Amino acid sequence: MSMDEAVLDEVMVRTTKPAEQKGDPKPKMQPRYNVILWDDPDHSYDYVVCLMKAVFRAPIERGYQIAKEVDTSGRAICLTTTLEHAELKRDQIHSFGKDDLIERCKGSMSATIEPIE
Repeated sequence: MSMDEAVLDEVMVRTTKPAEQKGDPKPKMQPRYNVILWDDPDHSYDYVVCLMKAVFRAPIERGYQIAKEVDTSGRAICLTTTLEHAELKRDQIHSFGKDDLIERCKGSMSATIEPIE
């Protein structure tokens, strides 16, 4: 094999597309879900701020924004993610515990997940 043939073979290998790139569609994105925190009278703003910090690693300012939104509109979207991650975060909210600042509080806040349309 001459030097020209070797260079030609090398160039052909480098410019050939891999089989998976030839006409294959892009992989489908996983469906997205919102984690919704619901309002109730038995939890304080401080509780929501602490919850957001512990479960979502949110800064205090973001926790306060969520607390205010829950209080004014009755619900707030805490996170948009995949189904498995949304289920985990919902379960973490449900297991966060009661608000020690409010005596009548019996347990954690309520959260649900909803698919994004």
